[in-house]
Amino acid sequence: MKTILALLLAGVLMVPALAFGTSMDDLEKKIQELNEQINDLQDQIDKNTMHSATDRISFYGDLRAKGDSLHYKDLTNVQPAFVNDPGTGLLVPNFNPDGTLKRKTDDFDNNLLYTTRLRLGMKAKVARNVKFHGRLLMYKNWGDSTGVKVFDSWNSFTMDGTNSGNTTGDFLRVERAYFSWSDIGHSNFYLSIGRRPSTYGPPTNIRENEMRGGTPSGHLVNFNFDGITVGYKLGKVTGWDGQVVRFCYGQGYESEFGNGELFNEIDLEDTHLGGFNIDLLNDGTNFIQLTLFGAKDITDGFKGVLAVPNSFLPASFQAAIFPGFNMLTRVQATHNIGDELLGGIGFMREEDNGIKWFTSLGWTRTDPNGEAGLFGGLNKDAEMIPVDANGNPATIGVDAVAFAPTGRTLDDNAENGYSIYAGIQIPAPMGKLGLEYNYGSKYWLPFTQAQDDIVGSKLSTRGHVGEAYYIVDVNPRMFMKFGIIYYDYEYTGSGAPVGEPKKIDDVKDGKAYSMLPAIDKVYDINASITVKF
Repeated sequence: MKTILALLLAGVLMVPALAFGTSMDDLEKKIQELNEQINDLQDQIDKNTMHSATDRISFYGDLRAKGDSLHYKDLTNVQPAFVNDPGTGLLVPNFNPDGTLKRKTDDFDNNLLYTTRLRLGMKAKVARNVKFHGRLLMYKNWGDSTGVKVFDSWNSFTMDGTNSGNTTGDFLRVERAYFSWSDIGHSNFYLSIGRRPSTYGPPTNIRENEMRGGTPSGHLVNFNFDGITVGYKLGKVTGWDGQVVRFCYGQGYESEFGNGELFNEIDLEDTHLGGFNIDLLNDGTNFIQLTLFGAKDITDGFKGVLAVPNSFLPASFQAAIFPGFNMLTRVQATHNIGDELLGGIGFMREEDNGIKWFTSLGWTRTDPNGEAGLFGGLNKDAEMIPVDANGNPATIGVDAVAFAPTGRTLDDNAENGYSIYAGIQIPAPMGKLGLEYNYGSKYWLPFTQAQDDIVGSKLSTRGHVGEAYYIVDVNPRMFMKFGIIYYDYEYTGSGAPVGEPKKIDDVKDGKAYSMLPAIDKVYDINASITVKF
């Protein structure tokens, strides 16, 4: 285009040149000057075009490639306590001669698992005090884009709130998308609505080697929520740096739309969440956060898709399925099983010498309503009774052919859980050294299932977890991380709202039943490289 303009201008200039005898040297000089002017104009056009585009939306992101070496110790699979006799069809005991449950305990190794995580952030300034923020995320295993896993643990069941933290496939999901309207009516209030920034919150951002990624405490919440936040910048009144009070509301489960059978009425309530998140102090050196919220009408499951393990199917089904094939099914909740309260306080500090350290205390209280689905009630087991072929109560070994759920739990007592979380990050040659520890009690139940630890959210663990890592800063926008995470589970069901937690040692000894494999210990040795752009 610039060349054509130059030729046209040259043609125009040649007319007076021929008429008045202007030299060719003068003509070439004028053409050169015009080319320079055209280049300047083009630069201005490009700059204005880019400025106009970035005024609307700008993109940024990061790419992480990671390798994990996973080593499971004493992984126990338990057989049902009662099975059908092939000859009579009656239920008969399935115990060892010593009275313990039949089970198999083995070690399991996945020596090398590669993953890639891509996060694409976006932002736009809509008006002086209105902004849009969003982030798309892809998280996949190398050589796997099915998006569905065999249901062998609670970490394998992906759903709306956890898709961002589970390897699902080579497609982008919307991890967050919301607008924020600040200084409403020239006040200290602000409003934000959409898919919330509720992952990678403090203090978990330290181990991620990034700034605060989410609003709520990462010790209690690492979960994708759709909802509303109303905040007030209290620090402008009290004079405390960074002091903000937020009321947050969200919906965790839609019970009606898309569920049920042919528009049949569904006797199920939506799950709602609400509470307060308070940054008590945030002065750049010290950070204190208070959290208190609740979940109302928790369900016994979530909408999702899974591959059913063949061992869960009747023998006739197993015989009809080819090796390597699994039944794919859509899952939805069947019962509201109770309510939960969660609270916590966290403190972070960065010293003048670059050392960062934190402590956090978390508390959960589950209040079951006595209802139970297939997997149980809220931190409670489902009540099952033996029945005959007509579904009537029966006696095992006499006329019982199956177990039938009563729809109730064995008890409906409220249960309290707690967790402690502490860590330190120290400047070291070429980067930084980090050490972390967390412990969760028997009934500890946070909303951290979207944490992308490949074994499962370490902060959901009912037991002990220790982590050590070394970060090498290659340049300001690139780093390598080498680490090890050690899990020592004390109870089953970490991160799961359904079922009574069982002691791992009791499951190993055949004294307690666990439908899913019970894991005692896991070592996760990992290395990753992250590039920010």
